[in-house]
Amino acid sequence: MKDQKYDLDDFTEINELDFGGTTEDEVNKNINYVEGNLWSKLSKVEKKISFAKDVIALYRYMRDPAVAWYRKSIVVAGLVYFISPIDAIPDFTPVIGYLDDLGVITALLKFLGRELVPYY
Repeated sequence: MKDQKYDLDDFTEINELDFGGTTEDEVNKNINYVEGNLWSKLSKVEKKISFAKDVIALYRYMRDPAVAWYRKSIVVAGLVYFISPIDAIPDFTPVIGYLDDLGVITALLKFLGRELVPYY
C-alpha cells in the first residue's frame, strides 16, 4: 500500500471552513464544499470502509430542501470531517485510519435516528 504524503498548504480551503457553520449562508458554503469533494473521496475509499451507504444517506439528507439548515449543519460538519485527510487518525494509517471517521458517522446516525431512514 502506497503511503500518501499531505502538504498542509494544500488544505487552505479546510482552514476557511467553519465545519457545520453557524448561519444559513455558512452552511450553504460548506454544503458546496461537501458536494465538490465527497464523491472523489468515496470513490477512493468505498472498498475500504463498510459505512459508505451511511455516508450516502447523510449526503441525501443534507441535500433535502425540506430539512432545516440548522439540522443540516451537523451533518455537514461530519461529512467535512470525513472528507478531510487531516483528522484524529490520518486516513493513510493502515487498518485504523478510518476508525475516527466511522465514529463521527456513527454519532451522526445515532443523533438523527429514525429521521435518516427515508434517505437509505
